[in-house]
Amino acid sequence: MRLFLAAIVVLAAGCGGATEPATQERLDPVQLVEALQDGGLVVYLRHAETDRSKEDAKVVDFDDCSTQRNLNAAGREQAHTIGQAFRALEIPVDEVVSSEYCRTRETGELAFGRVELEPDLTGFPNRGDPTYEERVTRTRETLAENVGRGNLVLVAHIKNIEAAAGVSIEEGDLAVFEPLGGTEFRHLGNIPAGAWPQLVEKLGRD
Repeated sequence: MRLFLAAIVVLAAGCGGATEPATQERLDPVQLVEALQDGGLVVYLRHAETDRSKEDAKVVDFDDCSTQRNLNAAGREQAHTIGQAFRALEIPVDEVVSSEYCRTRETGELAFGRVELEPDLTGFPNRGDPTYEERVTRTRETLAENVGRGNLVLVAHIKNIEAAAGVSIEEGDLAVFEPLGGTEFRHLGNIPAGAWPQLVEKLGRD
């Protein structure tokens, strides 16, 4: 699989810490699952679908979900489906790291049964904030380094991944990255939240 990836992705330096060739071909969801089955990649999962009728309070208490926008019923089902698909497709997972918000913690717990909380993934400062560049760099370093045999799963928010990798995904979608060390990584492609049943049907192992 690594030879396959190398054959379709040519190295070239890009902006924002990612290695992005001008003519990069993204892997389709089937190819991404096959790559994930090999392990050693970083998965960035945006939290599952939320209840948009309630926004976060001006002052969020991370221990009090009532101060936050949380998953709705569809989002909880999305998270269950993602976890079931990972198991059915035998995608190995080493660590599951989440932001401190209830919607990310619940997504990780429902999908994978466990999360480790990481303040660096919790929200994201505005561009003018003095910690902005430092937070971007730390996020890029996380995307760039995975030494496990399985995959590293990050469960977080849209602003983090837009700032660190220039990637935009919807709630419940995930982006897959190949770590290259330092702050360098390749964005291999995305898997939409709704694609998992078809992927399990196509690739699931008896």
